[in-house]
Amino acid sequence: MSNNEVHDVNVASQGILVTPEELWAALPMSESVKNTVAESRRVIRDILDRKDHRLFVVVGPCSIHDTRAAMEYARRLRALADELSDTLYIVMRVYFEKPRTTVGWKGLVNDPYLDDSFKIEEGLHIGRQLLLDILDLGLPTATEALDPISPQYLQDLISWSAIGARTTESQTHREMASGLSSAVGFKNGTDGGLTVATNALHSVSSPHRFLGINSKGQVSVFTTRGNAYGHIVLRGGSNGPNYDSLHIRLCEEALDKAKLAKNIMVDCSHANSNKQPELQPLVVENVGNQVIEGNKSIVGLMIESHLHGGNQPIPENLADLQYGVSITDGCIGWEETETCLRELRDKVKDVLKAR
Repeated sequence: MSNNEVHDVNVASQGILVTPEELWAALPMSESVKNTVAESRRVIRDILDRKDHRLFVVVGPCSIHDTRAAMEYARRLRALADELSDTLYIVMRVYFEKPRTTVGWKGLVNDPYLDDSFKIEEGLHIGRQLLLDILDLGLPTATEALDPISPQYLQDLISWSAIGARTTESQTHREMASGLSSAVGFKNGTDGGLTVATNALHSVSSPHRFLGINSKGQVSVFTTRGNAYGHIVLRGGSNGPNYDSLHIRLCEEALDKAKLAKNIMVDCSHANSNKQPELQPLVVENVGNQVIEGNKSIVGLMIESHLHGGNQPIPENLADLQYGVSITDGCIGWEETETCLRELRDKVKDVLKAR
């Protein structure tokens, strides 16, 4: 029996990818960008350590498919971030990879041209250039760490990372997150339960050894120290939202029982808005009220927002795409984003300073 009959039976083709070092050399980080990343990571750590009284807010499109629209959004968000910086620390959501329940568009890195051409190497170049351009504005970035290989290409430009509800239980993602240089939020499971996330937080804070690729593209054994800045992200579940004061209290008790820091971030989208993006400002309002009423565990929020509200399917003719409208989950528009964040800032600015 030949080797071809037992090895790579279902593999249609393979292609050699640019190494992380080669991508970094092609699109290098300037000193000012490096300083922005380092400072933003420090601020988020300080918020989690209660050395900084502000809330951090990860806000931006559900996914990035149009870099021109992303940059317009980033420029607007930078101005808003400066305006609200005494109370809110704003980080732009820049998601390049999307988990799929079955099949569908997997994100800009996987299919940058939205046409099933799957030019992943070009997707990595486009994604890295966009991160550099956003950071050059002085605006920190956040993303979901989904593929275990892509962080070697892009994570040096990321200030905060998320592990999604579908992958919080994954050993591979827990190990990977233990080595990430940024703080990382683990979402509760898709059923809304907390056990998967609290187990993940124990895991991510511990050292691990696992296989991956190094900066030269070589398969390597990684040994990590563990990530001390893992925290939980409440995103609701199949049983409904979990951001109200009762669910926050239950989460605090679960974190206490697990001997974990009571750092809670609320994802205002997904099940917490019943998958109705226009309800996200109501979640923000509720969270602000909880802070006013004395809550001390909520440290951040996540909002899905774009230039224009709603979402759209990918049309057969890409020229028919609506500019600044999400092609994945629905978002709130820019005007709603400004309004709800300004109202949140005005509501909690004095309380946070004394918290």
